[in-house]
Amino acid sequence: MIDFEAEMNEYRPSLEVDAVEDAIVKSDLTDMNDIMMGLIKEVSKE
Repeated sequence: MIDFEAEMNEYRPSLEVDAVEDAIVKSDLTDMNDIMMGLIKEVSKE
């Protein structure tokens, strides 16, 4: 049987996961809401 506590104590996250996490957090992602708000601002200026 697997000793869950022992496995959790030995667990180390992959460096790749940490790198991806940092890239996602640091990136400026434009979502659909940002695009729509930009369009509304442009239309309201006219």
